[in-house]
Amino acid sequence: MIAHRLRAVDGLNLPEEYRLLLRPGEAENDFHGRVHHLPRFFYEIHSWQEAHDIRLAPHFTLAELMLVDCREARPLLSQFPHYVPCAIGLLAIVLENLRREVDAPVFISANGGYRSPAHHIGRGKSIHCWGTAANIYRIGDSFLSDAKSIEKYGTIAASLGPVIFVRRFGFGRGETDDHLHIDLGFARLTPCGFSEAS
Repeated sequence: MIAHRLRAVDGLNLPEEYRLLLRPGEAENDFHGRVHHLPRFFYEIHSWQEAHDIRLAPHFTLAELMLVDCREARPLLSQFPHYVPCAIGLLAIVLENLRREVDAPVFISANGGYRSPAHHIGRGKSIHCWGTAANIYRIGDSFLSDAKSIEKYGTIAASLGPVIFVRRFGFGRGETDDHLHIDLGFARLTPCGFSEAS
């Protein structure tokens, strides 16, 4: 792993144009009206090559967890540097544990890892803005696009620990019918050497 190459920054010190899109530390209501504070601390990534080189866990690169399509806010957040919440490392550990449990590769969808609060899917209300959620579309040779596969692997993921939330199969809000959604809640991580004082 190359975790020592990650450079953490306080989002409150970023240029204004980034702060307007990333909204570090700002309050955001979820879909139920509950208030959560957006991530304040980020890893600064300077290129796709760097993102591909950094392994957050033995089988997961940073690039896999920050791949977004054209619905990300443009042009600023589609260029480098990118800023990814520090809690994304916690997600990678959970995904690595899942991969070990199922003994097969785990594939994350585009837009299935971190998405900024300015992303056109869900905006700040999406837990993906915290870097603590993943949408898994395939495990090994199994595509997760039906109730049987989503429930099977969802049960395995949930068994990895009480902090792991898995969405049920279904077609309503808070359910999923074409991928396995797992998340760690609205976790934020303050890196060593930083203060949470404003």
